[in-house]
Amino acid sequence: MSSITITSGNFESEVLNSPVPVLIDFWAPWCGPCKMIGPVIDQIADEYQGRAKVGKINIDEHAALAEQHGITSIPTLLVYKDGSIAAQKNGAALKHDIEAMFKSLI
Repeated sequence: MSSITITSGNFESEVLNSPVPVLIDFWAPWCGPCKMIGPVIDQIADEYQGRAKVGKINIDEHAALAEQHGITSIPTLLVYKDGSIAAQKNGAALKHDIEAMFKSLI
């Protein structure tokens, strides 16, 4: 399994109603730092399968979701737990920093 694409249509079911923490990567294809962490995000999705969910939101295709979350720079990472935002990190980050955002929530 790799990361899932989060859209306005599946946000409630995949994120708000998820029984496990959800790491969301707000990104765009033209963003250099987003391209740098993209493979790390996919690796985390594979390693934490069943214990956490990892999704990506392309801000160009889903601008309304980015606006609802107040995203002003990318990449921005959010962690949802029980339907609420539990952690946030702006900018590119190392794998262990990204994992630290949600490991205690599993």
